[in-house]
Amino acid sequence: MREKILKELNRIEREEKVKILYAVESGSRAWGFASKDSDYDVRFIYIHPIKWYLSVDQRRDVIEFPITDKLDISGWDIRKTLELFRKSNPSLLEWLSSPIIYLHKSSVVESLRELSTDYFSVKSTIYHYLNMAKENYHKYLVDNQIEIKKYFYVLRSLLACQWIEKNQSIAPMEFEKLLAAELAKQSLNDEIENLLFRKRSGEKLAIEGRVDIINDFIEERLKYYQEYVKGIKDISPIDYDRLNKLFRTTLEEVWR
Repeated sequence: MREKILKELNRIEREEKVKILYAVESGSRAWGFASKDSDYDVRFIYIHPIKWYLSVDQRRDVIEFPITDKLDISGWDIRKTLELFRKSNPSLLEWLSSPIIYLHKSSVVESLRELSTDYFSVKSTIYHYLNMAKENYHKYLVDNQIEIKKYFYVLRSLLACQWIEKNQSIAPMEFEKLLAAELAKQSLNDEIENLLFRKRSGEKLAIEGRVDIINDFIEERLKYYQEYVKGIKDISPIDYDRLNKLFRTTLEEVWR
């Protein structure tokens, strides 16, 4: 599949007349709880030729394709990427720390990693993960019979909140790193590890009875972070100077 992904990225470069700077896995395969039939969620950062940016009109800054053959692939233009980085966009921060990298052809990624501490916002990232957890929990996990695999999406978001609270830093993508660092109750850990084993082994996790110990943990954490996040002081507004310089440097590096 990796070869197929690289061929697809090469095709995108040719047809869209761009250079792809960085491409990674961003979904369940990077999180560490993929099953055999999980999609490949490929995300990339790309750059246009210099003249493309010298335009009065507002141009499309994403490249997206329909999901085909388990391949979900899309990307952001470098200027959009830098704007979202300034806002401490959690999805982008996850891309930068993905354990599965398909392409890495520019120094801009290392520069962003080095700058990430200065631009990281505890408040906005916890809000992001908290809202994801709330939405998925109320949508999928409140009835007596639930879609078991949805536990992972809620738990990962809440464990990311706990990581950020404890370390004041970007949470790792891998579910097991979050799980190992944050859970205190062995009985809760055992239940989650059991579900993780079942999912990875290829078992179809369909509709089953809710797991009370996991639901109790989720409900307690949702209440806690809804209050916790209100008291966080956000970072001061950051100017564009360093990112403007990085944008120009990247254009020169790629197209010189």
